[in-house]
Parts: sequence; C-alpha cells; structure tokens
Amino acid sequence: MARQPSPRRRRSKLQVVHPDAAAIDIGARFHVVEIPPDRDPEPVRRFDSFTHDLLRLADWLVQQGITTVAMESTGIYWIPVFEILEERGLAVILANARDVKNVPGRKTDVNDAQWLQRLHAYGLLRGSFRPTQELASLRALVRHRERLLAYATSHIQRMQKALMEMNLQAPSCGDRYHGEDRYAYPAGHRRRSA
Repeated sequence: MARQPSPRRRRSKLQVVHPDAAAIDIGARFHVVEIPPDRDPEPVRRFDSFTHDLLRLADWLVQQGITTVAMESTGIYWIPVFEILEERGLAVILANARDVKNVPGRKTDVNDAQWLQRLHAYGLLRGSFRPTQELASLRALVRHRERLLAYATSHIQRMQKALMEMNLQAPSCGDRYHGEDRYAYPAGHRRRSA
C-alpha cells in the first residue's frame, strides 16, 4: 500500500494573482519602487519625494504596464503618491505595516519594496480603508471646525482669566461673550426647532 505524502510535503506553489503588480517602500525623502523583473532591466528604482519625481514614478509605472500598486501606510508620506497614482488610473492598495512585516534580518528599503511586491503579486495583501475624496474633504472640514472651536474656547478662557485678574466680575455677566448670544438672530427671526 502506497503511503500518502504528509501535508508538509504536499505544498502547492503560490499562484501569481496580480502579474502587473508593483510595490513602493514609502519614505520621507525618497521612495523605492519594485516592478516585476521581466518588465525592465532595472526593476528597482529610487524616486525622490518631490512632485515632479512622483510624476516621473507614475509615468514609469504606466509605461511598464503596471495596473496595481501596493504601498505601506507610513505616516502621511504615502498620501501624495497615492493620489498621483490613483489619478493615473492605477489601482492602489494601501497596506497596513503590521500586515506586511518582513522576516527578521537585514532590513533595507530595497528588500522592503521587493517583499511588498511579492506579497502583492500573490494577492496576499489587504487594502486599508481609504475614504472617497468627498468624504476625506468632509472629514478634513469637520476636524478643522473642531480645532477652531477648541481654539475659541481656549481664548475665551484666557479672556475670562484676564478679566478676573483685573477684578472684573465677568462670570456674573452670564454667557454673553461665550454662550447663546454669539448665535443671536436678528429681531423678528424665528429659530427653527430641531
């Protein structure tokens, strides 16, 4: 009777899911880009993080027939790259750094880009949530408004402190400089109920 091979011996090779995949190791001053080795004699390239360099990066990827790009979400440095690549019609995967940890050892930008490209080519990366442009704009506006309100509150508290130090009894005046009066409506205007 023939012996069945153990599960360890029945390893199947991973299938390439994204043959047109590239990857970018994002940095503050420069980015390292890896494309499949059969596309270009120099499949790993370094691009500075200035806009004209990012445009060159996008042009090079399109010329090489790349359709999808993976990158790590490193700080805020990925945002301009993401937006430029998306404008060029490339599918961009923003991978969480925890999901793409490399094996321990010598860590270089080139090794990181190659590892990320390999994971992406085999379809092993999950994209992080990236809101639509409209939602991102709305979130930025809401956050800015919250910051302005926090600044206003801080300034009002400083004014209250200064008035108290001058022995002006501002708190007895109520909320005229901070409360509902700041939203006063013209005479005769009816306020809508919520």
